[in-house]
Amino acid sequence: MELWFTEKQTESFGITAKIKQTLHTEQTEFQKLDMVETEEFGNMLILDGMVMTTKKDEFVYHEMVAHVPLFTHPNPENVLVVGGGDGGVIREVLKHPSVKKATLVEIDGKVIEYSKKFLPEIAGELENPRVEVIVGDGFMHIAKAENVYDVIMVDSTEPVGPAVNLFTKGFYAGIAKALKEDGIFVAQTDNPWFKADLIRDVQRDVKEIFPIVKLYIANVPTYPSGLWTFTVGSKKHDPLAVEESRFHDIETKYYTKELHKAAFVLPRFVEDLTK
Repeated sequence: MELWFTEKQTESFGITAKIKQTLHTEQTEFQKLDMVETEEFGNMLILDGMVMTTKKDEFVYHEMVAHVPLFTHPNPENVLVVGGGDGGVIREVLKHPSVKKATLVEIDGKVIEYSKKFLPEIAGELENPRVEVIVGDGFMHIAKAENVYDVIMVDSTEPVGPAVNLFTKGFYAGIAKALKEDGIFVAQTDNPWFKADLIRDVQRDVKEIFPIVKLYIANVPTYPSGLWTFTVGSKKHDPLAVEESRFHDIETKYYTKELHKAAFVLPRFVEDLTK
């Protein structure tokens, strides 16, 4: 008998993948966690019925979260990742030699545990000596920090369950306080086909706090609609004004220095969400 997983992305639309086997399933303290092996995308992490990452396409999201802000900042030394317990963003952050410390704050330790076990290609740098892993509430971690980080990356699930607070104006204000005077943050902000109102709300809230706010996009086939957005809030540094000399060679599969700026060229209907 064939086994398929379907993520219901709206009330009337979903995506589906054929499953080879279920590797692990558990109701954690915070969410339903499933790890499955799929025919098309390899091992897949699913939280509360939503695809978080897969072996085949993970590099797109993780590279675009990390490298856009890290190449924008002239000297990122202290970096915070909120969420991201699979370790993919941390892996990309460590490709930048200027980074002295990367802190990961993930609320659900089970995500870390099973990512290490079933997604070692993604989670392989979580025990790097430059990394501090904290199992805890990212919202509260941000609230207690002041003038600490050069770059903050919010690698959250969609705004349901434990991630609801990570899409609020109060959280963005806390990020601004936790950043140094020339700090930058980036957050995943879902897709423009099904979550246009969310993108508008985030843009409005972040613009009230940060002087430089930009939206950029990437193609992630296992995420709703495949077209994904990221919002940058910066105190001083414009991601579209990065000097050519700032870019250095790193190993990537999606991100390039040319794509760094091209990703900010938006389709008209997406651009309209930023106004």
